[in-house]
Amino acid sequence: MTTQEVANRLVELVRQNEITQCYQELYSADCESLETSPMDGPIHLKGMDAILEKGKKMQENTEEFYGLTCSEPLVAGKFFSCTMVLDAKWKGMERMAMEEVCVYKVEDGKIVLEQFFY
Repeated sequence: MTTQEVANRLVELVRQNEITQCYQELYSADCESLETSPMDGPIHLKGMDAILEKGKKMQENTEEFYGLTCSEPLVAGKFFSCTMVLDAKWKGMERMAMEEVCVYKVEDGKIVLEQFFY
């Protein structure tokens, strides 16, 4: 898949709230994830198991889920970005809409790096 095809498919799956399928279909097994979480501080994960565990913990800490929106992707070479807004109520917190810029790197038709900016 080209970077544009990966980007389009990721946006399609995110809009359907099929996040696990994104990982299974589009990500390299040894991908990396970088972010500075408003709740947990800097996070650097390597490998699919670690990234899936992060997603599982996020689901466990979600009290109410109200929606997820995703912009159209912007592609440049091996990279693409999009904006996402996650509207949820986290355990012990008020409802909030978390806005982020998501940047992805694609090599050999798979996402090898994701980085989130809140």
